[in-house]
Amino acid sequence: MDEAQIHEAVTHHIPGFLPGADGSDTMMTWVAIGMIGAVMGVGILYLTLHALPEKMAHGTNHAQLQVIGILAVLALFTHNNVFWVLALLIAAFRMPDFLSPLQRIADSLDEIKEQGR
Repeated sequence: MDEAQIHEAVTHHIPGFLPGADGSDTMMTWVAIGMIGAVMGVGILYLTLHALPEKMAHGTNHAQLQVIGILAVLALFTHNNVFWVLALLIAAFRMPDFLSPLQRIADSLDEIKEQGR
């Protein structure tokens, strides 16, 4: 083009955020890639945080591992945070072992009963 054909009000520098003459929109492409990355990043963070009670229970070989897993899945599908908090509390604290002393008492009573016969 001749300089005579270009209008004097036209700038010679077009900002990068405007689409090009060929229809390519560089800014839209980068925003789309960024949004896809952000959504995937937030999803991965959410699912990693959501699996925290199960990871805690696996690490300590917790006795209520199945209950913690069920509560975590319920919280995931129902979006009810009470289940997740309950799973986290169960995973964080060890429940006292009430069954072993009671079982020993029952075994001792069985032995006493056998000796009395």
